[in-house]
Amino acid sequence: MPEHQRADARRNYARLLAVAEEEVAAHGAGASLEQIARTAGVGSATVRRHFPTRRALLTAVSGSRIEALSARAHELTGSGDSRDALLEWLGEVVTYCVTARGLAAALALDGAEPDPVHENSCSAALEEAGEPLLRRAAADGAVADGVTVADLITLAVGIVLATEHHPDPGARAQRLFGLAVAGLSPRSLSTQDT
Repeated sequence: MPEHQRADARRNYARLLAVAEEEVAAHGAGASLEQIARTAGVGSATVRRHFPTRRALLTAVSGSRIEALSARAHELTGSGDSRDALLEWLGEVVTYCVTARGLAAALALDGAEPDPVHENSCSAALEEAGEPLLRRAAADGAVADGVTVADLITLAVGIVLATEHHPDPGARAQRLFGLAVAGLSPRSLSTQDT
């Protein structure tokens, strides 16, 4: 929200964001924009002015979580085993996406052409934050050539979206994440503790 906006516009935005966070937490990425407007006591045009697209809404709602995951990536960069650090961070991305309804949808590709106007800022922020972790793991030979942070985020998002209606989505998502990391060979499955 730009600082030069009027005080009432900043208050409306803060109120809308708080209500949107509650609605997305309760109803996921499909939260009703009309319900957000009603609960916030503003018109739907006000909601659409602040959040012109569903992605804009989900990006705003997910902002603090993206910042926390980015900070965590920075904390883990350079610490301990490079593979373990990368996997710990990716596991936290999965956990955050499971617990923060709407975050996986905010990270998902939407088919828009990659340009500055349509860039997925949530995904771009996580890709930038995770890049040093991946580079270090790749340099240590712990990750196959050609793997990108975008690949890993897409994998995490896919797992979360596939398990969101499971009775225990967190446990199911972590199990699938463990399978994805370990691979499908009997040797790697027998060493897995999930």
